[in-house]
Amino acid sequence: MLDVSLSKITRPLLRDEAYDRIRHAIVDGTLPPGTPLRDADLADQLGLSKAPVRQALLRLADDGLVDSKPQSYTRVSEVMSPDVLDAREIVRLLHEFAVRQAVPKCRREDIAEMRAANDRFAAAIEARDVAAAVKADDELHDVPVRLAGNAAVAATLDRYTPLLRRLEHARFSSALAWNSVERHTKLIDALEKRDTGTAVAVISTIWTDLLEEL
Repeated sequence: MLDVSLSKITRPLLRDEAYDRIRHAIVDGTLPPGTPLRDADLADQLGLSKAPVRQALLRLADDGLVDSKPQSYTRVSEVMSPDVLDAREIVRLLHEFAVRQAVPKCRREDIAEMRAANDRFAAAIEARDVAAAVKADDELHDVPVRLAGNAAVAATLDRYTPLLRRLEHARFSSALAWNSVERHTKLIDALEKRDTGTAVAVISTIWTDLLEEL
């Protein structure tokens, strides 16, 4: 018999599920900026107790998606905030790093995967399906991140990209989305030609213009 003392297993999956569900609702606009977030109401809607919801809200506050003042308010943060500006810089720099690492590793199948994702992105824009556009955009950018092979980069992007998702929803709902189709094509072409300078410049523009264009 194992002779050690182990703590009882908690239910972190409930906390994580609450976090994922609330984060998604904030990002896609179901919970718009300024919406009060009451743990009892959220727990009732999600079919959970208050504890995992409270833990999720604390995590979302750390992520910058929720504003909270003890004994005063907990609400969805504004779309534009210092946290968003900081996240944009981190996300931009990490994607630049990933692209640099990906250039010498790109295979024909990787290029084909990105072109297919961009085709799905364009089709989603045409159909005004913002959720599908965001999914296709993620799939496209995930290729160089995967090729970079840096777990810390992937984890940091996973944390901070949601702060920018609401800006992407606004962009992909407008005519500006077609600019993204063109930039994706330029990025893919540069990766195919192993043109690091152009690939990095394009990926930088994609994230820089996320704020400027809106």
